[in-house]
Amino acid sequence: MNRRQKITRRTFLKNVACAAGAVAAFPHFVPSSALGGAGSVAPSSRIIMGCIGTGNQGTNDMRDLLQDKRVQIAAVCDVNRQSDGYWNNRIGGREPARRIVTEYYARKSASGNYRGCRAYEDFRDLLARDDIDAVLIALPDHWHSIAVIEAAKAGKDIYGEKPLSLTIGEGRAMSDAVHRYGRVFQTGSQQRSDHNFRRACELVRNGRIGRLHTVKCGLPGGTPDISKKGNRNKPERVPDGFNYDMWLGPAPYAPYCPARCHVNFRWILDYSGGQVTDWGGHHPDIAQWGMGTEKTGPVEIKNAKGEFARDGLYNTAKSFYFECIYKNGVKLIVSNKVRGGVTFEGTEGWVWADRGRHDANPKSLLESVIKPDEIHLYRSDNHARNFIDCVISREEPVVPIETAHRSITISHLGNIAMRLQRDLKWNPDTERFVNDDGADRMLLRTMRSPWRV
Repeated sequence: MNRRQKITRRTFLKNVACAAGAVAAFPHFVPSSALGGAGSVAPSSRIIMGCIGTGNQGTNDMRDLLQDKRVQIAAVCDVNRQSDGYWNNRIGGREPARRIVTEYYARKSASGNYRGCRAYEDFRDLLARDDIDAVLIALPDHWHSIAVIEAAKAGKDIYGEKPLSLTIGEGRAMSDAVHRYGRVFQTGSQQRSDHNFRRACELVRNGRIGRLHTVKCGLPGGTPDISKKGNRNKPERVPDGFNYDMWLGPAPYAPYCPARCHVNFRWILDYSGGQVTDWGGHHPDIAQWGMGTEKTGPVEIKNAKGEFARDGLYNTAKSFYFECIYKNGVKLIVSNKVRGGVTFEGTEGWVWADRGRHDANPKSLLESVIKPDEIHLYRSDNHARNFIDCVISREEPVVPIETAHRSITISHLGNIAMRLQRDLKWNPDTERFVNDDGADRMLLRTMRSPWRV
């Protein structure tokens, strides 16, 4: 893409953002027809994107973004060229991702050919490209903070996968950087773009279940072998085409083995927080939405009990229970031993939501109409499209970074309390524990040189 096209696109986006701000009736959406005529988008007006992390959810997100005519994916990046070992042992890496992009655009071109997608091993090379407007970041959790902060510094808008951060301290640094550099950030907590969850939260926020007193988040347990390679947990030779040192990045050095990488990393505390954080960007996030506590958090973490994996590589909690007490007295329970999904319990009934399902008692709650003058929560019916809408309008998406940071903090607090095996008091304003230096030391982790945030 030449310099003139780039300036045209950026000038266009600025003009569209100004127009969107002037038209109060359309604060969150600019129709694609405004970008190049009905049903088409001029190439000079597309959002040019790069995808960083193309193994598991990153590939799924990339496919969603490909469907948006306002987007042109111009680059993919992964430290792995190509291998199996991803979800259900499927093939992943930068070359499979590039083929997906190339074949998609080739099918839509008159010539049947397309060569406009480059593949990178180092995300910094992708971020250095001036023509890229936005990036998808879908790396293992221990890489999230560095990649997001560098992308914000480089002036890119970001769709970042959940869980937002590896630690509370990294999450705070990420949110601060995104705001400092004025970037749009959408978190991949796609349940906020699901009608069932939004509907449940609106019922709660509008008092349909009376005074809210308890919220229960049922998450999966265990440390399942998602890659079908969990039994290969002894050191092996690093495969050709896999930059394993870069994959480790800021994490402590450890010998390579297939069970460590690509998908099962989430069961190792050096890289993630197990099911507690893997699902922490989903159900606890919906709990915060329904409670109206998106900019704050609990003040106590109590009765935390965790059974941690002790076999082989894996050491995250496979069974867990903890309670978060909020300033207004509401109790949030997070456990793999309560009903899956999110249950809001009040003095006059309860409402429950999960993916594709909802229920309530009394049943009549489900027919309740939210009136025009009541609380209507942010409506998004397509998570990826909502991101692109906001890249254009410069509005906040349905899951902005500060909201995601506050939500995943709940899971981090639970993991810390379970590891310390004691109750904790938390100050959500200062984001420090109350008179507890030992717990405070777990807010951040030392990064392997030369990486830092």
